[in-house]
Amino acid sequence: MTGNEKLIEVKNLKVTYGTGRKEFTAIKDVSFDIYKNETFALVGESGSGKTTIGRAILRLVPVSGGEIFFKGQRISGKIPAGLDREIIRKCQMIFQDPMSSLNERAKVDYIISEGLYNFRLFDDPADRKAKVEKALREVGLLPDFASRFPHEFSGGQRQRIGIGRALVMEPEFIVADEPISALDVSIRAQVLNLLNRLKKNRNLTYLFISHDLSVIRFIADRIAVIHLGEIVELSETEELFRNPLHPYTKALLSAISQPDPEEERNKKLFVYNPSVHDYSVDKPFWKEIIPGHFVYGNRREMEEYQQKAGGK
Repeated sequence: MTGNEKLIEVKNLKVTYGTGRKEFTAIKDVSFDIYKNETFALVGESGSGKTTIGRAILRLVPVSGGEIFFKGQRISGKIPAGLDREIIRKCQMIFQDPMSSLNERAKVDYIISEGLYNFRLFDDPADRKAKVEKALREVGLLPDFASRFPHEFSGGQRQRIGIGRALVMEPEFIVADEPISALDVSIRAQVLNLLNRLKKNRNLTYLFISHDLSVIRFIADRIAVIHLGEIVELSETEELFRNPLHPYTKALLSAISQPDPEEERNKKLFVYNPSVHDYSVDKPFWKEIIPGHFVYGNRREMEEYQQKAGGK
């Protein structure tokens, strides 16, 4: 991805909850860039901090340390009101649960139009209606659906409504937070294909958050593996699957379900044990082992990773 335009830059991000004795550090010194028109994935177990990072970028969670940039402008902390409105419009989110993220008492027409009303992004009622219908068509729904309520739709259709709500704002960047985990398996591929198609047609950039590496492989250009608030490995997707270095990444890969029943039955699960790392004296650091492939570890581990990766 070298040489591409950086859309999002996250530098030494820290997010804490609570104060005093109850203070909990959810994100510890995380740094990465997301390039324009790429799908950058964050993968890790529940509680690893994936969603917190996504929400911090969208200014839904306050940042305790570090900085976040959008198109070269700092968007973390206090920013001018005009820039805040620009971020709200150009950076949207697709939520995990398509049921709880939609207002049950509102019709689809209003749900999709809410951002248009807030930002006055239409000339007259006919223009607003046309934008709603266009958004519905783009996500594979009929314009007639605008007059219905969310409970009248299936989970997959509700998620399409959520995607339409984000699209109508004409964003440049979308945080997709586990967008298919609440859907039936048969519907997941349809939604992933839709997201890929929209990315191409609208020149979108995604931060795709998931715990499922098999899904990530289908949609992501690059993957960052996060464990307890720290990124432990980052590389292009196929490189990560071909040559995982960090033991936590290996554990996640070993848990992927195999389509062949015989392979699934005989596969070996690799359980990650953080105690394998002795960082008491030999402190860990972040290093690019081969171009584009970064890993977190101490000097002894880096020598092992370097040999495995064939780096110098």
